[in-house]
Amino acid sequence: MGKANVKGGTPAGSGSLCRTCSHAHILSGYRESEMMVVCQATYPEFPVPFVVRECTGYNDRNRPDWDQMEKLAIQVAPVSFAKKVGFRAEETERETEDLQPVDDE
Repeated sequence: MGKANVKGGTPAGSGSLCRTCSHAHILSGYRESEMMVVCQATYPEFPVPFVVRECTGYNDRNRPDWDQMEKLAIQVAPVSFAKKVGFRAEETERETEDLQPVDDE
């Protein structure tokens, strides 16, 4: 199939990337056309007059940042199930008490 050529076409139903960006300050009215977006990723902040498809300063607000991920992380300590190397395992307290000489005075 060949490529379709459309003049002056805009994709219908495409939402703005700013709606999910954490740097966007969005003011919405009652109608779909009543929306104003102010981008706070740049200095000075500026109003965005159009629907954004791509943005280099985009930061998804639904994605946790590093501090939130550290709070959610489970601390896992490494556990070794390998046997001790050598001829004898570590002596326990009970074994060392049995080996002590007893004075019968």
